Amino acid sequence: MRERPAGAEVLNSAQLASHARELAARHQVLLCRGTNELLARLGENERMIQAFNRATASIWGNNRQVTPAAEWFLDNAYLIEEQVLMARRHLPRGFSRELLRLANGASAGLPRVYDLVLDYIGHVDAQFEEKSLSAFISGYEAATPLKLGELWGIPIMLRLGLLENLRRVTERLMETRLSRDVADRWRDRLQSVLEAKVVDPIVVVVELSGANPPLSNAFVAEFSQRLARVGPAAQLARNW
Repeated sequence: MRERPAGAEVLNSAQLASHARELAARHQVLLCRGTNELLARLGENERMIQAFNRATASIWGNNRQVTPAAEWFLDNAYLIEEQVLMARRHLPRGFSRELLRLANGASAGLPRVYDLVLDYIGHVDAQFEEKSLSAFISGYEAATPLKLGELWGIPIMLRLGLLENLRRVTERLMETRLSRDVADRWRDRLQSVLEAKVVDPIVVVVELSGANPPLSNAFVAEFSQRLARVGPAAQLARNW
């Protein structure tokens, strides 16, 4: 399963058409029938989003801070579930098996039109409209015509692609949350040492360096912010 970076370059209609022609030139298709992997992926996306929401609700219930993005997922859980149910209703079990599949690239084995839609979503930052979508599809077909079934399937593929995008967002939010939790634990460890005045704080810094925590933006921001509340005694850790 391909993973499109959240920061894919946003393109205008003319650029989308040009990019779609290049994409068509790279695509190689298989002629044999496919599987129902899209339905399985839909179920996996649903489970991961639900798991993220349960974890967020638990954190909220323990009076811990919840980011606006995580709160958005909780507030819109019922809307996301409606889209999942609609996707299942409009994706017949045998339909995706009849679609042309890719033989190459990160989406090898998946329907060509699904990869096409994922690429489009990534380059419009999930803010799609008829004009840009039409330019993208027209650009692709200028190089390689799509089958009637693929054109018919574009609306449902858009829904599946957006649900895939939401799952990727929850994964990034979970990574951020875990980084902040690690930062909190090290801050608490350092603060307890400073308050007890039994162990030299440099010991904690050595432990921290040896533990090799994830130096993500979330970890650094959370660790620095929380150390600032500890006071000047935490300067050594901040320097690290």
